[in-house]
Amino acid sequence: MATALVVDDSRTDLGVISSCLSENGITVITAESGEEAIEKLEHQTPDLIILDVVLPGRSGFEVCRQLKAEPKTNMIPIIICSTKGTEMDKFWGLKQGADAYLQKPIKLDELSGIINKFLVK
Repeated sequence: MATALVVDDSRTDLGVISSCLSENGITVITAESGEEAIEKLEHQTPDLIILDVVLPGRSGFEVCRQLKAEPKTNMIPIIICSTKGTEMDKFWGLKQGADAYLQKPIKLDELSGIINKFLVK
């Protein structure tokens, strides 16, 4: 069974994304800050990371850049899911190493499609 780490400081968004993942048969780990995500990644290696941009402490862009620079985590697909939805935000997120960029509010069918793209072998 696949595992995903969802990083979002909004409990509502955390719940929506977690439910969508669970419905797709994916085990969910959650974190509410970039620091908490990095800490959890020291103990577990998920198959997918869904990452908000606006987080307390370090931004999702910073976390993404760090994860893609580290050999232990650089192959994990990262989906940025953010209210920041301009073309420049998307460009910047992908430049930091994100594998996909979704704008909030999340369209669950779009999220499911992207999840399946990265987790179906």
